[in-house]
Amino acid sequence: MDQLARYALYFTPAPGSALAALGDAILGAGPAPGPDVLRAILAAHTAAPRVYGFHATLKPPMRLAPGVAEADLLAAAEALAAHRSPLPVGPLRVTALGDFLALVPEAPPPALGLLAAECVAALDPLRAALTEAERARRRPERLDPRGRALLERWGYPHVFEAFRFHMTLTGRLDPADRSTALPLLAEAAAALPDLVIDAVSVVVQDGGAPFRLLRRLPFSA
Repeated sequence: MDQLARYALYFTPAPGSALAALGDAILGAGPAPGPDVLRAILAAHTAAPRVYGFHATLKPPMRLAPGVAEADLLAAAEALAAHRSPLPVGPLRVTALGDFLALVPEAPPPALGLLAAECVAALDPLRAALTEAERARRRPERLDPRGRALLERWGYPHVFEAFRFHMTLTGRLDPADRSTALPLLAEAAAALPDLVIDAVSVVVQDGGAPFRLLRRLPFSA
C-alpha cells in the first residue's frame, strides 16, 4: 500500500444521470455549458476542483493507518452501504460558498447530516493520525476552538455540526466572475431532478494525482 495515498468517501452521481452529465461538463471531459463567458471562467478556474472530481464529501480524505489495507476500507464502506436505503434530498441550487460556487440542497434533510456523521465515524478507526504538515494545511490558527477540536479528533474541521453538503463547481473566483458565473450555472442546473443519494463512492488519490473512483456502492437495504 502506498503510504502517501489518500482515500475518501464521496457521493458521486449515478453514471448516465443528468447530474453526472452536468458535472462532466463542468469538471470533466464534456463540453462546457453556457455561453462563451462562462466557458472562459470555467476553463480558468476549475483546475483545483478537477483534482477532487465532481462529488460531495462524506468522509474527508485520509491516509490509512499502519496495518490497514485498501480491502479493509472497502469492506467497511460496503457494510455502511448495505444497511442504508436511498435518501431523498430534494432540489439543488447553485450558490456561493465563500469565493467559490457549488450545488447545495435547497432544504437539506436532517438525515443527510446523519449520513455524513455515520460515514465519518464508521471509517475513522482506519485513518492514520494527522502529520504536522496535514494539520498545518488546515490552518488551525484560523479555526474556532470547536473547529480545532474536530480537527484533532476526526482529522478535519468541517464534520458533524460543521458539515455542509455541497458539490463544488468552481475554484476561487473574484467577485466579478462570481456574479457573472452564478446565474449562468444556475440556468445550466435548473432542469436537474431532485437529488436522491442512493450510493457512496470510495475514491483514492495516488500522490498528487487526481482522485479516482475505486467503487460506487449502492445502498441495498
